[in-house]
Amino acid sequence: MITGKCPICKRPAEAEFKPFCSRRCADLDLQRWLSGSYAIPAGEDDDEDGVPAPMQVPDEE
Repeated sequence: MITGKCPICKRPAEAEFKPFCSRRCADLDLQRWLSGSYAIPAGEDDDEDGVPAPMQVPDEE
């Protein structure tokens, strides 16, 4: 028995398309990822290469 709801339309999920209810909802989700509608937020200190920026030490006066 499949429990849970489709994240797109909230209908019961189907085993064949889990976690979605249909191919349509699975394709809609994929289209949203590919178009950039979904994004994983990055922190301000994250750099493009994945290495955190060096810590800034305030100047002592």
